[in-house]
Order: sequence, then structure tokens, then C-alpha cells
Amino acid sequence: MAWISVISIWLIPLLIIFILLYGTVKRVPTYETFVDGAKEGFGMAISIIPYLVGMLVAISVFRASGAMDFFINLLKPALQAIGVPTEIVPLAFIRPISGTGALGMTSDLIATYGPDSFIGRLASTMQGSTDTTFYVLTVYFGAVGIKKMGDALKVGLLADVVGIIASIAVVTIVFGSM
Repeated sequence: MAWISVISIWLIPLLIIFILLYGTVKRVPTYETFVDGAKEGFGMAISIIPYLVGMLVAISVFRASGAMDFFINLLKPALQAIGVPTEIVPLAFIRPISGTGALGMTSDLIATYGPDSFIGRLASTMQGSTDTTFYVLTVYFGAVGIKKMGDALKVGLLADVVGIIASIAVVTIVFGSM
């Protein structure tokens, strides 16, 4: 296992050296190309700010309006019937919307129930098995000017649902139920 540590320490520096050497062999002005890329990245960061602000406002309205609590209460009886802890429901709802919000909820669940509890393991697995679909669509698609994102939204949300179901199944199979 010590060789994994050595590889992880040296992989990035070796990759950077390889890119620089490859660029030099191909006669690419590597420093100038890097600076141009950094300028483009800065411009991209500025262009996504309006989309990011809009998404954060929408999240705040969704949570403050009580809509999230309504959906959670609506699903509680069905989830309890199949043995899914209701404490995990807010995480399942917020994860496709906000990565930071989901990370905060995961941290709270782990702090409350412990990292080795069923809920702690489920929250951790769910955090890694799903993505911030709405964030990706609003920020990245908006930044590059993609207007038609209906199919991407459907596929992204379907992937999130599959990730949530798979998380519950895998944690239950590997660690047992609550």
C-alpha cells in the first residue's frame, strides 16, 4: 500500500512535466497558452455569476416557502413503510439543487447519528452517488448559452433518483438495515 502513496504524491507533478515537455516537443508556446486559458477561465467565472445568483435565490425561496417540508411530509409514510429513514429525505431533495447545502446536511446527519450509523453511511453514500443536476444545468449550460436543456434535466434527475435508490440498496445490503 505504500506504493499507492508514492504514486499519489508524484502523479500530478509528473503529469504537469509531461504536458510541458509534450507542448515543447510540439512547439506550442506553453506559458502563453496557459495565460490565455487563465484569462478565458476568469471570463467564464464572471459570466456564470448571474446564473449562480439566480440558482441560489431559487434554492432560498424553495426552502423558505415550506415547499421542501411539504414534500418531505408527503413522502414520509411511504418511506417509513419500506424502511428508509426519513432523516435522509431532505438530503435526497437538496442534493440535485445545491452541493454545498447537501454537504451541510450530510455533515449534520453524520454529527447527529455518527459516521458508522446507518444514516451516516447512507448520507455519505448518497452524497457520492448523486450530482447537483440543477447547478450543472443553470451554471454550466447557461454559461455556454445552451437554452434547450429539457432532455438533460430529465436524464440528470433520473440519474439522481437511480443514485439515491442504489445508495439505499447498497448501504442496506452491505451494512444491514437500521
